[in-house]
Amino acid sequence: MPRPRGPMNRVNEKSKDFFGTMKRLFLSLNKWRYLLIIALILAMASAILAIIAPDKLSDFADTIGEGLVPNTEKLEEVSTSISNNVQTTLASQMPSIPTDGAVQESTLDINALIDSGILNDKLSDIKIDDVTINGNDQIKFLELMSSVTTDSTNEELLSKMDELPSSIYELVKPQMNMDKVYSIAILLASFYIISCIFNYIQHFSMATISNNFAKKLRSDISTKINKLPLKYFDQHEAGDVLSRVTNDVDTIGMNMNQSLAMLVSSITLFIGSIIMMFVTNWIMAITAILASIIGFAFMFLILGKSQKYFNQRQIELGNLNGYIEEIYSGHNVVKAYNGDKEAITEFKKLNNKLYDCNRKSQFLSGVMQPIMGFVGNLSYVAVCVVGALLTMNDIISFGVIVAFMIYVRLFTNPLSQIAQAMTTLQSTAAASERVFEFLDEKEMPLENEKIKHLDKSKVKGEIEFKNVKFGYDPGRTIIKNFNVKVKPGQKIAIVGPTGAGKTTMVNLLMKFYDINDGEILIDGISTKNLTRENIHDLFVMVLQDTWLFDGTIRDNIKFNKKGVTDEEIWSSCHTVGIDHFIKTLPGGLNSTITDDTSVSQGQKQLLTIARGMIEDAPFLILDEATSNVDTRTEELVQKAMDKLTEGRTSFIIAHRLSTIKNADLILVMNEGNIIEQGTHDELMAKGGFYEKLYNSQFEKAA
Repeated sequence: MPRPRGPMNRVNEKSKDFFGTMKRLFLSLNKWRYLLIIALILAMASAILAIIAPDKLSDFADTIGEGLVPNTEKLEEVSTSISNNVQTTLASQMPSIPTDGAVQESTLDINALIDSGILNDKLSDIKIDDVTINGNDQIKFLELMSSVTTDSTNEELLSKMDELPSSIYELVKPQMNMDKVYSIAILLASFYIISCIFNYIQHFSMATISNNFAKKLRSDISTKINKLPLKYFDQHEAGDVLSRVTNDVDTIGMNMNQSLAMLVSSITLFIGSIIMMFVTNWIMAITAILASIIGFAFMFLILGKSQKYFNQRQIELGNLNGYIEEIYSGHNVVKAYNGDKEAITEFKKLNNKLYDCNRKSQFLSGVMQPIMGFVGNLSYVAVCVVGALLTMNDIISFGVIVAFMIYVRLFTNPLSQIAQAMTTLQSTAAASERVFEFLDEKEMPLENEKIKHLDKSKVKGEIEFKNVKFGYDPGRTIIKNFNVKVKPGQKIAIVGPTGAGKTTMVNLLMKFYDINDGEILIDGISTKNLTRENIHDLFVMVLQDTWLFDGTIRDNIKFNKKGVTDEEIWSSCHTVGIDHFIKTLPGGLNSTITDDTSVSQGQKQLLTIARGMIEDAPFLILDEATSNVDTRTEELVQKAMDKLTEGRTSFIIAHRLSTIKNADLILVMNEGNIIEQGTHDELMAKGGFYEKLYNSQFEKAA
């Protein structure tokens, strides 16, 4: 079975002119340019603070690390002072030992001297940083340090700390520089708090801009709709126009709120993190970048393979949805012709295709998150391994590794965010292009120069078509030299085959289209000299498609009419015979009509006729007003329309010729011209086109 091809089959749409559309979009934001600049500057500032913070965090880690190990400089000073004191003491007690230089292990065994007790009570006190170290403490220090070598680890050195004399321990014990720790901690906290504030202001600003811009676009579109000629809506589907007003505007608002600041912030983070990594340590920077590039190359390889499945998935989803819509809308026909098996077979075929595309696309899409985790973890491992090697060789400190762990995250995350922001901007550009196309459509010409006005309370009701010519396209004329004069209060019926130009004549009369040549006169005044609003105010229209909005019955009947009382509404409802139905509703005139309300097509048509009664205009147009109702309801609607036509010059377009037998004048149209005119009896007596058209309906009915 054929399947509909429409918007649901449309694959992700891209902008035709991305840069041109984005330029116009930014120019449209001129009203909020200062707020936008502030938001983007704050996004950049927040990113800069996030880049600076790891460097300070590195200092913070190094400061804490220094406070957890012995003061090696002070330990070396204590060791040197005690060694010099030992040399001086030995020189005074044993002149044979040379004193010009440090005592060498080859000439003097310190452990042996300590064991022999030669130094007991011989070493004089020494003073370092106002701390006095007596001889016994010096000897004990020498005993403990005799086992410490240059290859000893910090753990071995720390194990000796607890055994040191208290006087020496006070000098060499681990000591945290709390002033520096506090200052760095306060600085880091300030960075993060300020960054948080900047982010809040930035998000608030972008939300304000996007919502106000979306509001402005909707207002511009609403204003534009009322300025567009009817020709535009004849050439464009209603769903397409609604999509521009709703989906496209929402897309612009949401995407602009999310993508602009994120793009600026991500680019700043990406560039800034690279710079800071190279400033901190170029070896670690190259390590982090290479590790990330390997991971992202793998990710982009998979993305390239998965994109075709996502595109195919959209196509297959559209095919399946279209088929389901088609089958269920014609379900009775399928059942009547025993097409169940064929329908199920086709459904399974389409469903399997969608399943296959879904399986492949979802699998590859599900791999993305683990790959992102792999990229981050690979970079972390590389940074830790290389950082450990550099730390062991005293090239970098431990704080640098801590900083790079953060820089790796700041480097990898912006890449995916930039890709996401660019995709979002593509969608924004496509939506903006559609909205701008609508706003750029040619409007109806202004009518400021038209000064003539007809008061509907004083209009006689005479209309004349003089040599009217019209065509929707310049090269094809539909209405050719149309002439007719309608007297006040006459009921004019316009009949003819499909495409004869009946509805076109009404559109010209209402000035929905401008005629190419000739004139249409209302009470002797050309419609070219009257505004559209003035002409619309002179007519009541009851169309084939009944239009009722979600609201009360009262609001629907007095639509756009000010100062209407309930008595007038009830009077018009009584006249058209709908008052009994309204009284049966729980709220009467206050009852709300929605899509779920059980109101028949005939009742809806009677409500629109009651609306016409309230309007009380001198001219009436009935365009196939009974075509969608059954025969019994048609009688009710016909009676209501007869009452509506009383005292008005009426134009009735009808395919059911039996409904216009009482018309004062019947205009028979074919190929844009009036080929016959007269009353029903006169036309039937002629035995011409009308007579054949009238009899053909009864032949078909028989």
